[in-house]
Amino acid sequence: MSTILIIIIAATAIFSYFGFSNQQLFEKYKFNVGAIRGNKEYIRLISAGFLHGDLMHLLFNMMTLYFFGPIVLQAFGEIGFLAVYFGSILLGNLFSLYLYQNQSWYSAIGASGGVSGILFASIAMIPDLGIYFFFIPIPIPGYIFGLLYFGYSVYSMLNPREHDNIGHAAHMGGAFFGLVYAVALQPERAVENSLFLGIMALPLIYMAYMVFVKKKIG
Repeated sequence: MSTILIIIIAATAIFSYFGFSNQQLFEKYKFNVGAIRGNKEYIRLISAGFLHGDLMHLLFNMMTLYFFGPIVLQAFGEIGFLAVYFGSILLGNLFSLYLYQNQSWYSAIGASGGVSGILFASIAMIPDLGIYFFFIPIPIPGYIFGLLYFGYSVYSMLNPREHDNIGHAAHMGGAFFGLVYAVALQPERAVENSLFLGIMALPLIYMAYMVFVKKKIG
């Protein structure tokens, strides 16, 4: 496994761990519309990606990054991996900032935007990658895993729970960045796997409809 991937997973785990018990740290670096727009604390657009709501939230994101990160590393190299991961975190949080610009109280945390970008870029390269998930004895195709991942995220975004804090909205911006990056650098493979990308994108298309057409959030 790449040293870069290990460092990111380790740094995220450590920072998240301290955030679990240090409320001051958590509040200082989480994504918050009021702090970013009012106080110009732009560091939160990236630092929020190193915080998580609980252990399961952290494990789910880091496990997904562990499975799919090597594909992006192999296809685009370490620089490309970093560009996709941090570019997706940034764009995902910028999308959240746009979506909730009139709600200064809105806060969120999680590497979801970055993981979504990695997920989409990797599926553009190898859509049928087999994933062994916990107790399931047969491999799950990568694009099916992605469909379930985004389906859960979209459901959680459209049906928010009080004090959830998880940045579900960031998935859309992150996924968009990862897909555009993959198509720009390896268009032939991305187009070849467009059917799988389309299947995985179904929850995101539904979310776009609910957000921009039905105006159900924001």
